[in-house]
Amino acid sequence: MTKPIHIIGGGLAGSEAAWTAAEAGVPVVLHEMRPVRGTDAHQTQSLAELVCSNSFRSDDAETNAVGLLHAEMRLAGSLIMACGDAHQVPAGGALAVDRDGFSAAVTARLEAHPLIEIRREEVAGLPPAEWDQAIVATGPLTSPALAEAILAGTGADSLAFFDAIAPIVHFESIDMDVCWFQSRYDKVGPGGTGKDYINCPLDRAQYEAFVQALLDGEKTEFKEWEGTPYFDGCLPIEVMAERGPETLRHGPMKPMGLTNAHRPEVKAYAVVQLRQDNALGTLYNMVGFQTKLKHGEQTRIFRTIPGLERAEFARLGGLHRNTYINSPALLDPTLRLKSRPGLRFAGQITGCEGYVESAAIGLLAGRFAAAERLGRAALAPPPTTAFGALLGHITGGHIASDDEPGKRSFQPMNVNFGLFPPVEAPKTEGRRLRGKEKTLAKKRAMTVRALADCRIWLARATTAQAAE
Repeated sequence: MTKPIHIIGGGLAGSEAAWTAAEAGVPVVLHEMRPVRGTDAHQTQSLAELVCSNSFRSDDAETNAVGLLHAEMRLAGSLIMACGDAHQVPAGGALAVDRDGFSAAVTARLEAHPLIEIRREEVAGLPPAEWDQAIVATGPLTSPALAEAILAGTGADSLAFFDAIAPIVHFESIDMDVCWFQSRYDKVGPGGTGKDYINCPLDRAQYEAFVQALLDGEKTEFKEWEGTPYFDGCLPIEVMAERGPETLRHGPMKPMGLTNAHRPEVKAYAVVQLRQDNALGTLYNMVGFQTKLKHGEQTRIFRTIPGLERAEFARLGGLHRNTYINSPALLDPTLRLKSRPGLRFAGQITGCEGYVESAAIGLLAGRFAAAERLGRAALAPPPTTAFGALLGHITGGHIASDDEPGKRSFQPMNVNFGLFPPVEAPKTEGRRLRGKEKTLAKKRAMTVRALADCRIWLARATTAQAAE
């Protein structure tokens, strides 16, 4: 019998890794510490629970890097994408999901797989030597005991950053005589109508008062975490406000592409958007409103937003510490720990950022571990694909630190076209493209190249398996 691969962590990366390895014919033991031990952010016992947002971001595979990653994962048989597609809710051009339905579906699929055993237990240290093939996918909320074991086992410093979650509002408590449904620029996304967000308008005076309230509001302090940087893709709303009075209205509160259905002649100075959070449409997530404000302050300040004066919150925002390892120094190109080749890392603990990116790295780790267990070559995806670009960032795409010459720095990052090898913008009818038209043409050229190369990579793996 084939020995199992042990996977520690039942988040998106661990769940995807387990499914991918099992679908390749390799037994898997998936270790998840909840409910034996909880975390600061999780609320359920389900696998692949979404804790920060319910959005997998853009599903545009033509001009958006994360949408391209969606497409590549679907080609590779991703469990996370299959369950996400099955439980999507309207969200303009984004793929958002019913939070509970999604994680329940992932859990059910994994529990039903004949080659997957789920053990509800905490693994407090690095995997024992007898687990000759193992994947650590414990995510950004890795337990302190395991984090200390990783530090002791690698001899390298662990890095960390803050992450924040946004409040969720009961739909029935939103004043729709003030707010209106509309996606930005009326964009119709997967399962959407072009009216997938609730919009709350603010005039200039209301906006300026709101920004000042954020600055003055009482925040949660975490002195034991001082020196830990925030991740720019998930900044608390009040931290953004500290960067300047206009920051928010050029970020999550930008009014562009929106027209007030109640007063079309009046242009809002800023707009707060809420995105559907569950299939029933009873809960809405405040987009971009992750926060470290104390709970009482959140209720007080957010109820000053027009349309949310009587808002009832299903969940208030919060802040937790995310940890990740110095992957370029520690991992090889197939995510193996250089000092212990049978041990791989996957997901956000490797320094990728985002649900989709975490699941994608889990998928790759599962493929690599399964191939190695079956005695096959672990074929890495080409750097021209979203898979390969993200993997390249994690395992070697870091840059030198300006303030410490010779020392390498490494920061978490979402997938983006800046990680891909460059491509020339195609000419149109013999003329050179410029500006936005050129940028979009280059993105389309990158995605066409990526999907073609991804199909070739997947076909090579299938052909090699058939030959063996």
